[in-house]
Amino acid sequence: MNYSVGQVAGFAGVTVRTLHHYDDIGLLVPSERSHAGHRRYSDTDLDRLQQILFYRQLGFPLDEVAALLDDPDADPRAHLRRQHELLTARIEKLRKMAAAVEHAMEAHKMGLNLTPEEKFEVFGGKDPEQYAEEVEERWGGTDEYAESQRRTARYTKEDWKRIQAEAADWGERYGALMSAQEPPAGEAAMALAEEHRQHICTWFYECSYDIHRCLGEMYVSDERFKAFYDAMRPGLAEHLRDAIAANAARHTS
Repeated sequence: MNYSVGQVAGFAGVTVRTLHHYDDIGLLVPSERSHAGHRRYSDTDLDRLQQILFYRQLGFPLDEVAALLDDPDADPRAHLRRQHELLTARIEKLRKMAAAVEHAMEAHKMGLNLTPEEKFEVFGGKDPEQYAEEVEERWGGTDEYAESQRRTARYTKEDWKRIQAEAADWGERYGALMSAQEPPAGEAAMALAEEHRQHICTWFYECSYDIHRCLGEMYVSDERFKAFYDAMRPGLAEHLRDAIAANAARHTS
């Protein structure tokens, strides 16, 4: 069997011009010519072309490819072993690059898709990424963190404004509940604790009762969270922690 230059170009996914160039420099000289002088390639020529294209994909310049293929002491199986090793190394490098890109995607910080002006409009003087590195260190390996990053990376300015509005409304109602001296284990407080959990489930990740209970403890033990909640009303952090615990107990007992 022999093939025209057009057929070989189609087989190999290269241009006719490339095959002409390979012929001109002696890298791939077709075994035969037709009566009209047209190039005709044999199966052996196609094997050589395959080797050439392997090395080219691996970044070897043409002169080095020629030297490798024309080495009289080279074993064809040695070429395959060498190419396998090089390809394996390339695959590993690409795998690491893909992992780095995936990590960057997963680490897409909250509100990163907003412009600085939009961030200021939504969050005021607070930086939504202020504790992003710490959050990633503490929970970066969890499914909840990954899910939160996937969701928040898609949120628009309007989404964030809605989240902020819902949180502010909840804070006002919780403050009013405390003013009415409702106990943490009362129905009203537990209902708002459940609403708090559902807000997290809706916008960030699936927040189980166990996770919610842990968050409640953190709202008191971490001074920054305590200050955030107590700014709504003094003592709210501890009241909320107890309401969360009571709500979790009634749903898991």
